[in-house]
Amino acid sequence: MRISAFSDVCLRVLMVLAEPSDPRLTTARVIAERVGTPYNHVSKAIIRLRELGLVEVVRGRSGGVRLSAQGREATVGWLLRRLDTRTDVAACETPHGQCPLLAGCGLRTALGRAREAFYTELDALVIASLPHGSLAGPVLVGLTTRPD
Repeated sequence: MRISAFSDVCLRVLMVLAEPSDPRLTTARVIAERVGTPYNHVSKAIIRLRELGLVEVVRGRSGGVRLSAQGREATVGWLLRRLDTRTDVAACETPHGQCPLLAGCGLRTALGRAREAFYTELDALVIASLPHGSLAGPVLVGLTTRPD
């Protein structure tokens, strides 16, 4: 399984906000710099995380964003289920319509179960437990240099 780039950015934002050493408000610009992601991507992620109730946003000159109580208790599996916009793991359509094997295909169902197993495994990870103190900085910077 692969998560989307948007889900990756959302997880990075939450990891920065979940750092136990810094419970203060943090700006989107600071988060973008910390995770090595463009500001506009981080801003979109914060908007979606706010809609899900995972972050609190304070507007104004001394405003910023912080992890909400719900954000501290949410699991990675729960979050990824809500961020995944794909209806199917496999694209069962061709330029000429649906796949001719669709009626008797067991692969589509098996892939759906595999996706759910992936999310179920991540249900054990609580977002607030992801960063580990002072190690979070190097880990987050390392995420930005991974080859794709």
